[in-house]
Amino acid sequence: MRRLPLLWHRCAVRILGIRVHVHGKVADTRPLLVVSNHVSWLDITVLGSVMPLSFISKAEVASWPIFGLFAKLQRSVFVEREKRAKTGSVAEQIADRLKAGDVLVLFGEGTSSNGIHVLPFRTALVGGAARAIESVGGSVTVQPLAINYTQLHGLPIGRFHKPRVAWYGDMEMASHLWWVLKHGEIDVDVAFGEPLAFGEGADRKRVARDAETAVRRLVGEATAGRLTRSPKGAGPAQERHADETEAA
Repeated sequence: MRRLPLLWHRCAVRILGIRVHVHGKVADTRPLLVVSNHVSWLDITVLGSVMPLSFISKAEVASWPIFGLFAKLQRSVFVEREKRAKTGSVAEQIADRLKAGDVLVLFGEGTSSNGIHVLPFRTALVGGAARAIESVGGSVTVQPLAINYTQLHGLPIGRFHKPRVAWYGDMEMASHLWWVLKHGEIDVDVAFGEPLAFGEGADRKRVARDAETAVRRLVGEATAGRLTRSPKGAGPAQERHADETEAA
C-alpha cells in the first residue's frame, strides 16, 4: 500500500507529459523534514514520483478529486490552519511520523506562487514543525528543496508562460488540469539543497530564513540552467523522465 502512491505519481507524470529532472540527493539522515517552495498542484505528483514521502498539507487537499485520495494513501498530515486548537495534535502527528523515519515535505510559503518568484517562507509553519521536532528530541535534518518548471515543448518557459504552468490564486483546478493535458511536455527541475541541522532550542526564524535563501538560490540556478543532474544510481532521488519508468 505504501508503494501505491509512488506508482500512481510515476504513471501520472507520464500521462501528463512531465519530465522530472532531479539535482542533488536527498539526505540520508533521519528524522528528515524537507522544506520546499510551492508552484502548483503538480508539485505533489512531481515530488511523489521521485521517492516515497508524505506531505504536510492544508486540509482542503484531502477533498481534491483523485489527488486527495493519494495524499491520504501517502499518509499526509492535514492541517486546519484556522483551528489553532488542533495545533498540538498536528504537531504530535508530525513528531510521530518523524520518529518513524518518514520523510515529510512542508511547503514553506504556505501557498502556491506564480513560479517566477519564491514567496517569503512563513516562520509560523516552520514553528509548528519545530514544536514537533522538540518532542522528537535530539537533532532533525531540515533539507531545502526547489521546484522549478523550466521548459514547455523543449523551449525555455519565460516570464509570460510561467504563470500559465503555475497554479495559484483563485485558479480553478479543473481548467488548469485541462490546460496541462492539452499542452503537456513540461520539464521540471527538482533540486535538493544542503541539509541543515535543526536541534532542540534552534532559532526557528533563522532556520526558515536559511531554507528560504537556499531555495531561492536553487530556483535561480535552475532558471539559469546551472544545475547538474544527478547520475543514475545516486540514491532514491534519481533523474526521472516521463518516457522512462523504473521497476518499483
